[in-house]
Amino acid sequence: MTYFTELGQQRVIVTGGSKGIGREIAMAFARLGAVVTISGRNEQDLLRTADELQVFHPGCSYIVSDIRQAASCHALIDEAFARMGGVDVLVNNAGINIAKPSLDVTEHDWDQVVDTNLKGMFFCSQQAGKYMIRQREGTIVNIVSQMAFVGFYDRAAYCSSKGGAVQLTKALAVEWAEHQVRVNAVAPTFIETEMTSGMLGNPAFKQEVLSRIPLGATPAPSDIASAVVFLASDMARFVTGETLRVDGGWTAI
Repeated sequence: MTYFTELGQQRVIVTGGSKGIGREIAMAFARLGAVVTISGRNEQDLLRTADELQVFHPGCSYIVSDIRQAASCHALIDEAFARMGGVDVLVNNAGINIAKPSLDVTEHDWDQVVDTNLKGMFFCSQQAGKYMIRQREGTIVNIVSQMAFVGFYDRAAYCSSKGGAVQLTKALAVEWAEHQVRVNAVAPTFIETEMTSGMLGNPAFKQEVLSRIPLGATPAPSDIASAVVFLASDMARFVTGETLRVDGGWTAI
């Protein structure tokens, strides 16, 4: 049996899709033949990734967008819908972390993290949901974190935003199930990307991270992309409201 062939007919949006996990997710869908629209704030990074995606599907493109504003989220989804002629899959991947002791977190820090990781996720989902409900099908996959389930140092805002994202996933899944719109999430552990390179470049910090992962390693971006593709596919057609933890066993302890 050839799996995931149906994804070759899909129209996919990946927020934060220019680098790291988002880029790997976008590439995974494009390799299957899907038309993919990526978004982000850095146009140079977006252009570079879009060129790579177009090797697999000429309809792939990018949209510069700042999802911290609801109007930008709505405009992003509307523009992607117009370009692709529809939207079948939304991957809410865009996210940031400002690692600080809780006593040092400013209101600006809090707003940057929560607005990107939670507010943007909701308003992108809200607009995509309008289209998906109308067509009575669609899939949303939210990239959350193991930090939705465990605490960690210097991550009060991040843990709060990701915990909220898990609950948002459940709430939308329940509300939209009657319209055949599935909403799930993927929760990675620490993964080596541009966002974490500074932290994991510290040998002591990396060793602490590895000591908490029973499998003894950090995942590759492709491990996260594989989980997303599974949840977006017909193989997961009866899965909704779930968070798939790709954490090497960290949260199993």
